[in-house]
Amino acid sequence: MKRIFFTGAAVLLSNIAVVMACTNFLVTKGASVDGSTFISYAADSHVLYGELYFRPAAKFPAGTMMDVIEWDSGRKLGQIQQALQTYSVVGNINEYQVAIGETTFTGREELIDTTAIIDYGSLIYITLQRAKTAREAVKIMVELTNEYGYASSGESFSISDPNEVWYMELTGRAIPVAKSSLNKKGLLMVAYRIPDGYVSGHANQARITTIKKADGKTSITTNQIDKIFGADVSCVYTADILEYCKAAKLCDANATLDNFIFCDAVYPMTQSGNRSCEARVWAGFMKFNSAAVVEYEDYARGDNLQHRMPLWIKPAEKVTLNKMFDVMRDHYEGTSMDMTKDIGAGPFACPYRWRPMHFTIDSVNYVHERATSTQQTGFSFISQSRSWLPNEIGGILWFGVDDSYTSVYMPMFCGITSIPEFIRVGNGNMTTYTRTSMFWLFNRVSNFAYSRYSDMIVDIQKVQKDLEDKFQKDVQEISEKYRDEKSHETLVRLANNLSDEKARETFTKWDDLDKFLLVKYTDGNIKKTDGNGNFKTTKYGKNYIEFPAQPQYPEKWYRAIINDVGGNIRVED
Repeated sequence: MKRIFFTGAAVLLSNIAVVMACTNFLVTKGASVDGSTFISYAADSHVLYGELYFRPAAKFPAGTMMDVIEWDSGRKLGQIQQALQTYSVVGNINEYQVAIGETTFTGREELIDTTAIIDYGSLIYITLQRAKTAREAVKIMVELTNEYGYASSGESFSISDPNEVWYMELTGRAIPVAKSSLNKKGLLMVAYRIPDGYVSGHANQARITTIKKADGKTSITTNQIDKIFGADVSCVYTADILEYCKAAKLCDANATLDNFIFCDAVYPMTQSGNRSCEARVWAGFMKFNSAAVVEYEDYARGDNLQHRMPLWIKPAEKVTLNKMFDVMRDHYEGTSMDMTKDIGAGPFACPYRWRPMHFTIDSVNYVHERATSTQQTGFSFISQSRSWLPNEIGGILWFGVDDSYTSVYMPMFCGITSIPEFIRVGNGNMTTYTRTSMFWLFNRVSNFAYSRYSDMIVDIQKVQKDLEDKFQKDVQEISEKYRDEKSHETLVRLANNLSDEKARETFTKWDDLDKFLLVKYTDGNIKKTDGNGNFKTTKYGKNYIEFPAQPQYPEKWYRAIINDVGGNIRVED
């Protein structure tokens, strides 16, 4: 999603009204513990409502046109030719277990094609309605933008199916150049198949450097896009990318494909850019394999931009679903950027900072960290695609709303034909509260927790873990039982029932948690509980509670108060 960061004074792109940011991690089949492919995605925005989109499969007569509505703004961009057959899409995964996530790196404003029809959000959902594999998704994205143009700024995409994971970076090509044949609609793009056994990540920063054979196999250009289905193809790039970038003065006039650096051409790295973006990738990589990337902390902090971190790494251990949850719940804990440690965390170690991220005091610029887990998340997910199961239950969108650290990832199967009421589109919005909205319920809990985070998060994580552990156990049992099921109707019914059941269970448990937290944490007091979570009372009955705990502030916080107003509050006895 779109984001803007600053170097010194604020500079806003005039045609980007919404400031957003996202984080993706990609896990190949050979890197996961059970042979799944994973993509994680956090749709982070201060104006995005958390709900689960659904687009049913459909057939259309030849010549049918479809409206293209810009995802960020709701603005109609134009019309394109509708496909004769579209596939069912649940959130960001379709009925063939193809999943797509994204992060916006913005890039050079002058490359944005203001005459184009397809924005990045529409590109995702139109492609998911038409692609049966990740390779076909790459092909469709290239073909759509070549025909209709690309209307957004720079973008990175994660694309997966049950067998492969691809990473694509693209931007428009709207800078006019002298050679007329280069002035055409389409993309400047590079896409790599992530080598099997490896993991990757991206977070609002262009990361692809050289265009080369990803794993000793074959690279093709967009002029050869029909060849993408060859098993040896592992890289695709715009056919005239070097010629155009030279003509548009985006790279050195003497550059060759051997030394051309894509990310430097479309979005050069900056200190604040790395600190806001690449740092999140580094933090996730640290969880996958700290030994492989600990040396790149200077790069993540923006202190050494030449010490580039790899595009992908090999995890120290095979990746589990719980590990995917973990990488999406990061605040740089244990690093020099740990958000729980400085005074900005308040007396109760809240790992969030209210916006704006950047501020200037006495002509010196400062930054609040931008972590993977952040307060303004609309929704996040981990897609899981499993090649050994029927598609209807093989693909799962582990879906959660609001802040990923205090959310619950619920299994939404790609075969469902009905979205659970609590996360259904239309059940509330950013200005309308509804009692059955999962988004508003989770916001009630998380926003309350921010006031006494270090204490409340313990209660929240217990319920979170109990639910997610149970869901994984239930999914495993269902997967084993129905592994060889052939009936589409049976599998769809199963997917609908199980997804609805898990959403309902989550809502009920979180509603109970909401009430429990309100009773337990009142007026700075913490009511005491027994081992079963029951409030302790005196021998005179439930109306007479034991005197509540009143934990002191940490000494560091008292010292900060003294440094501020110590002379005013000091007493002699």
